[in-house]
Amino acid sequence: MNLTEAIFARRAVRSYQSLAVDERTIARLLDAAVQAPSAMNSQAWGFAIVQDRARLRRYSDVSKSLLLEHTADEPKTSRYARLLRDPDFNVFYDASTLVVICATAGGRYAEADCWLAAQNLMLEACELGLGSCPIGFAVPALNSAEIKRELGIPENGAAVAPILVGYATAEVPAVPRSAPRVLSWDVRLKLDES
Repeated sequence: MNLTEAIFARRAVRSYQSLAVDERTIARLLDAAVQAPSAMNSQAWGFAIVQDRARLRRYSDVSKSLLLEHTADEPKTSRYARLLRDPDFNVFYDASTLVVICATAGGRYAEADCWLAAQNLMLEACELGLGSCPIGFAVPALNSAEIKRELGIPENGAAVAPILVGYATAEVPAVPRSAPRVLSWDVRLKLDES
C-alpha cells in the first residue's frame, strides 16, 4: 500500500475482534508516530499504551459519566446522551489496545504536534491491516488527575489524542467526503508555460 492508498483506505473502526495487538506491532506504530513534524523539533509527545480490558472499561465508565455531566452545555454531546447512559456501551468499542498520545509539556503547538503523530500512527495501522479510531469522548477522563497518574502523564502534560488500534470485525465502508472548499486562492505569479 502506498501513502495515497493508505490515506483513502483509512477508516474510523468501531467494532474490533478480541485479538490483541502484539508489542512489536505497537512499536512499529510508535516509530511511525514520532516521524511526524513537531514545532521547533520539540517532539514533546509521549505515549501511554493500555491493553487491559478491565481498565479500558473503567476509563469508559468515567468518560461516560463526565460527558453526561456536560450534555446540557454541549449540543453535540447531548445527541449521544441515551447511548452514554447505556451500561453496555463502551466508548472504546471493546478494542484491545488504546494508544494515548500525550503532550509531555505545555506549549502553543504541543496539541497540534500530537495530532500529527496520531495521523502517522493511524496511517501506519492501516498499512499493517489494523483498524484505528480517535476517541475524543475519552479526553476529559484521561486528563483527570487520577488517570493521568495511572498513565504516567506528567502533571503539566495532557492526554491529547486517544487512538484505538485493533483488528476490525468487518470492513468499514468509505464515508462520502465533500470536495475541498477553497476559501481563497491568491495567485500573483504568472506561471511560466514554456
